[in-house]
Amino acid sequence: MSSGFKILRRDFTSRGRLGAFPTIHGTFKTPVFMPVGTQATVKAMTPEELEDLGVEIILCNAYHLHLRPGAHVIKELGGLHGFMNWKGPILTDSGGFQVFSLTPLRRITEEGVTFRSHVDGELLFLDPEGAVRLQFDLGADIAMCLDECIPYGAPPRYVEESTMRTIRWASRSKAAASSLQGMALFGIVQGGTDLDLRRRSAQALVDMDFHGYAIGGLAVGESLQERLDMVEAAMEVLPEDRPRYLMGIGLPEDLVTFVGMGGDMFDCVVPTRCARTGLLFTHDGRVDIRHSEHARSNKPLDELCGCYTCRNYTRAYLRHLHMCKEILGVRLNTIHNLHYYMELMAELRKAIEDNRLAQYQRDFFNNRDTDGWDNTQWDRKEGQD
Repeated sequence: MSSGFKILRRDFTSRGRLGAFPTIHGTFKTPVFMPVGTQATVKAMTPEELEDLGVEIILCNAYHLHLRPGAHVIKELGGLHGFMNWKGPILTDSGGFQVFSLTPLRRITEEGVTFRSHVDGELLFLDPEGAVRLQFDLGADIAMCLDECIPYGAPPRYVEESTMRTIRWASRSKAAASSLQGMALFGIVQGGTDLDLRRRSAQALVDMDFHGYAIGGLAVGESLQERLDMVEAAMEVLPEDRPRYLMGIGLPEDLVTFVGMGGDMFDCVVPTRCARTGLLFTHDGRVDIRHSEHARSNKPLDELCGCYTCRNYTRAYLRHLHMCKEILGVRLNTIHNLHYYMELMAELRKAIEDNRLAQYQRDFFNNRDTDGWDNTQWDRKEGQD
């Protein structure tokens, strides 16, 4: 199987690579960060604003959209692209993360997962075949196999049983997608924090030959070192000619680190969710706009940033909006955080193109406060946004 993925440039100072992945709705450059639009919207942003920021691909959640408004409704209205007026590529999560985040409301069997809707309590059954068809009906450009995101600290026997089941589900997903044209399908590497299981899972998926491969089940409570080890174990096995997608990993420090390890695709709720809580990302590190030190500051949030927010508003005003719970504050914060992320990815791609990614990484970590990077407050306790 050919995925269409092309490696355009390799960085000789690291394992970073510059690539391009074609879809029916356009080609996106890698490494890429995908803003999360769980409910067919990236919160507080219009599609046109996302495009102006340089966003090329977004992520939507098949499980949540199946509940509201329903995949059949979205299909009737032209699929996700027509429904939400987004012209670029869309990747959909299968619902596998909800197997983790909605633990009290679901039951897993070999056949699939039975959920009790968190919206109205209705029973919903999702199996690998149905998850693929659901994403196809939504109009996804890239779909994910149904998997289980294994809780951190789960007993070894459970981790192995779940990983093997995810592999079997991947095989069923691949078979179900064989007759569906125009949609790429990615397998998802699981294995908890077991290095051997991670390698076995990756090899089993590679043998099935997917369009791309995701590394899942991370940012759920493990330490930074465990995360690094699990990504390394999977990278040892995954093929060079397919994109590697690190699911739910998206702190700036993560992006800079894992791009250097060969990561191509990333998503996370961090930039949009943090914007709503007043935590903003700058070239010097994080700024908590709630702090009183900003109450009389006439400085922009980030003097090196050219986003609409930093060009036009002061820290004092942003703090005022946040403390008053004004909607404009959420929008301005979100514009800034997403602009920062898009600029960061553009800088990483340029560093790869110029064969200086290792130097970029050193400068990045030397010039900013990275306190809190290895902190469980950033885990994906609730991955939807």
